[in-house]
Amino acid sequence: MIKPAKLVLVVDDESSVREVLTDIFKDNGYRVETASNGQDGLEKINILNPDVVFMDIRMPELDGIKALELINRRSEKIPIILITAYGSTETTIEAMKLGAFDYLMKPLNIREVLRTLEKAVEIKELIDQNQSEPVKHAEYKSDRMIGLSPIMQNVYKTIGRVANTNATVLIRGESGTGKELVARAIHYNSVRKNKPFIKINCASIPENLLESELFGHERGAFTGAVTAKQGKFELADRGTLFLDEIGEMSPSLQAKFLRVLQEKEFEHLGGTDTIQVDVRIIAATNKDLEKSIEEGEFREDLFYRLNVVDIMLPPLRERKEDIPSLVEYTIECCNSEYNKGVTGFSDEAMAMLMAYDWPGNVRELKNLCERAVLMSNGPILTLEDLPISLKKGSKRFSWIDEIEGESLKEIVAEVEREVIIKALEENKWNRSAAAHALKMNRSSFYAKMKELGIIE
Repeated sequence: MIKPAKLVLVVDDESSVREVLTDIFKDNGYRVETASNGQDGLEKINILNPDVVFMDIRMPELDGIKALELINRRSEKIPIILITAYGSTETTIEAMKLGAFDYLMKPLNIREVLRTLEKAVEIKELIDQNQSEPVKHAEYKSDRMIGLSPIMQNVYKTIGRVANTNATVLIRGESGTGKELVARAIHYNSVRKNKPFIKINCASIPENLLESELFGHERGAFTGAVTAKQGKFELADRGTLFLDEIGEMSPSLQAKFLRVLQEKEFEHLGGTDTIQVDVRIIAATNKDLEKSIEEGEFREDLFYRLNVVDIMLPPLRERKEDIPSLVEYTIECCNSEYNKGVTGFSDEAMAMLMAYDWPGNVRELKNLCERAVLMSNGPILTLEDLPISLKKGSKRFSWIDEIEGESLKEIVAEVEREVIIKALEENKWNRSAAAHALKMNRSSFYAKMKELGIIE
């Protein structure tokens, strides 16, 4: 008996989107139904029981997020793929933790749409065979995680999927990329959110004291232990323990830490009573742990115990499109804290920020913005408000130190020309795309190209 084609429901208030997706899906062998708003979509889901739903977020009567909540109350779980032209960090995480199968940004990429649909159909078949667990939800606001680049969208999706579980998470990335922010996002998006979030930096505490900090000690356990003290594991009971720079933990302490992960119990230093705890572990490191394992500095069994879920945070130089948003958010925070009225950086200063490689990542960018706002004399931050080290630390601007006899205007023109040419190269000389990448309107972008002699 031939099985009927899979049914896809497209819910979007834009008729053009409904028509395009309908044509694409039908051309690829799917049956398609449509709805023009969330309420209509809910009714059709109840009647048709589709295999997969593509649903816009911003719609009249009932938005996609609320509709997603209502859909997930059903006993039958349907993969929901949300689509929107107005993405945000909070929306992405909220969508994933509420059980969305995926989250796609407009304008839609046909290949990505079909690939996502195929995966959703496979998952639906597993669900029908009772081989999949429903995604749980929780509440979390991530108002300090900034960035809408595709690579950060994937980070938000992972947070949304794993936060409300007890899985151990290993967060990796260079210093300053925001590993602690991710750890906090996971905790405050979980059922443990009202319990303690305890942080300990394994690199900042001497080895002979780290064991006591983790497990606690009894009075007289060592010189200076004049009173008994609880360790971080006890303080984090029923909550989350975040171990930053886990790669700096000594091999001997790694063995004891591994035992606690496996047995969920330990003893105070100098004590004999066994203490049981319920703690979720999130670890972070900027080290290459695989290399540390090869060199005998990190236990392989501990690595696999920690690396149940691996989140890799990108360096800022790999997501430079997020710099304007990070700058805007940081300036807003600094204005509030220091009672300032800075509105942003000049175009020339922003071009310099975009060209710099940011070895200190987001932390370095935020520190620079804070200093610039604090020392500002007006609403617009200019090249004069940027430190000399910004030019010296950038390979792309190292030539500035060698320039003699050129005015600031001439130097700025060279900087602008290099940034624009780079944007054009990255976008295969598509002027509209390059203008969009640099947050400029097309007319201003074309005028600037003529001014700089890039075009006639």
